[in-house]
Amino acid sequence: CGQANSAATLGDITISQTEFQKSIDTLLAERKGIDVTQMQLQSGGDLNRSQLRFMIITTVFDEIAKELKLEVTKTEVVTTSQGLISQSGGEEALATNLVAAQIASTNFDRYVRAIIISDKLTAALQSSGVSEEEVGARISELVTAKGKELGITVNPRYGTWDHESGDIIATDSANGAVTSPTTTE
Repeated sequence: CGQANSAATLGDITISQTEFQKSIDTLLAERKGIDVTQMQLQSGGDLNRSQLRFMIITTVFDEIAKELKLEVTKTEVVTTSQGLISQSGGEEALATNLVAAQIASTNFDRYVRAIIISDKLTAALQSSGVSEEEVGARISELVTAKGKELGITVNPRYGTWDHESGDIIATDSANGAVTSPTTTE
């Protein structure tokens, strides 16, 4: 992430700072349009890390799909989207559910693609004899392995990528250069 405009890189794939910030800005704007008083929503660094993790993980899912030649068609995206809209109680309820899940509406298709890829991986693993109980662990292993293969790097302002947990760990991007003032008496 040597470039200032990079929020994260996955091999030769870049999640731009612009794309990432647009996602954050969209989600924050969407929060203003609904009652969030009963929701436990992230903010600040936690929100940044969770949004960037979402973008990284969905990108990893896309790369796994490419490698395994799992095609996600527009029809599948539309059908799955419509199913989620229906399950949530319509467009307005979906908007509320997305905010509660901390997914910007602009990332809805990205989320749907990840669901479809996960479902296809689940079906493939089960058809190869992997038990239902083991599927989640196997998918996590695939994501971890692909993440390591891609070499995920996060812009230090957000933290560092931990391959084992599949998450961004908060770090002191100033390496201690910035400290809180202390008072002396």
